[in-house]
Amino acid sequence: MIRSVAAFGLALLVSYLVTPLMRRLALRYQVVDRPNQRKVHEEPVPYLGGIAIYLGFIVALLAVQPLPEQLLVLLGGSTLILLLGVADDLWDLPAKAKFGGQVAIALLVALLGLRIQGLTNPLSGGYVDLGWWSIPLTVLWLVSLTNVMNLVDGLDGLAAGVAAIASGALWVVAMEKGQHLVALATLSLSGAAAGFLPHNFNPAKIFMGDAGSMFLGFTLAGIAVQGALKGAAAIALVIPVVALGVPVFDTACAIIRRFQNGQPIYEADREHVHHRLLALGLTPRQAVLVLYVLSLALGSAAVFISRLSPIPITFFVIVVAGALFLLAERIGVIKPVTTRGQGRTAA
Repeated sequence: MIRSVAAFGLALLVSYLVTPLMRRLALRYQVVDRPNQRKVHEEPVPYLGGIAIYLGFIVALLAVQPLPEQLLVLLGGSTLILLLGVADDLWDLPAKAKFGGQVAIALLVALLGLRIQGLTNPLSGGYVDLGWWSIPLTVLWLVSLTNVMNLVDGLDGLAAGVAAIASGALWVVAMEKGQHLVALATLSLSGAAAGFLPHNFNPAKIFMGDAGSMFLGFTLAGIAVQGALKGAAAIALVIPVVALGVPVFDTACAIIRRFQNGQPIYEADREHVHHRLLALGLTPRQAVLVLYVLSLALGSAAVFISRLSPIPITFFVIVVAGALFLLAERIGVIKPVTTRGQGRTAA
């Protein structure tokens, strides 16, 4: 525990101190996010904050203790994802090129040995060895969480705060299960995100950019795989999904909403959860704080279900998911089923 806390403090300090340097560098070379009709900010804001988060995480993790091969593989993959994100921030890569890069990096990590090797049936308790299916499943997992975190980065401080809270919750779970290396990695990531947050909270002085959001999502996904190697994967992978409930929920709603509207699922819109909170009259700060509270609740739920057996976990997750989708209908993130049916009848 002492090592994890030391890593948290070091990651926070490095991230906090390096962020202003990255801001000056971004301003010098005009690496800035310019406002448009989809974005909330009204003035250009510099990018490259993700590099500070990355450096805080890497320095803390490497300074505390030697790392095993699988964590080094994860660090290599996280570094490549960061570089892909930096390239996107600099040159606005086509969506297909960015997605292809994510898949290639995830595939490399899986081929090097960091992969979901089997699943435990949450109902029967039986174990299924995935064989070669472990590679595509791991790629799907890594790429999905990478984009989940990327999509939620829409308000000042939102992605960094959610990542810090979720990582903290996963640290508690890892400590309770005696997974000390996983605990070290999660708390290092939490510290790096927390160190960036004072510069990124509304009004933001700097954004993390795709480099930061993709790095956070990919790294959290990889840490979860590392934890799953020592436990029942079906359960071990449910816990980070619950801890990251806000971005996972927002992404699921975006897919449903775009399907309802006949849009491609990759087409951006202004109907995400944070956009709807703003439309209901909340200020950007209030909207972010509401989502922090929801993240804390879901992080606490992740800690709680980690202590349960598989069947109660399955039931709990179904209930929570149902409640969240009812909430989504109430605030207009997705259309109610009755509205969709009436719309077809009227047509």
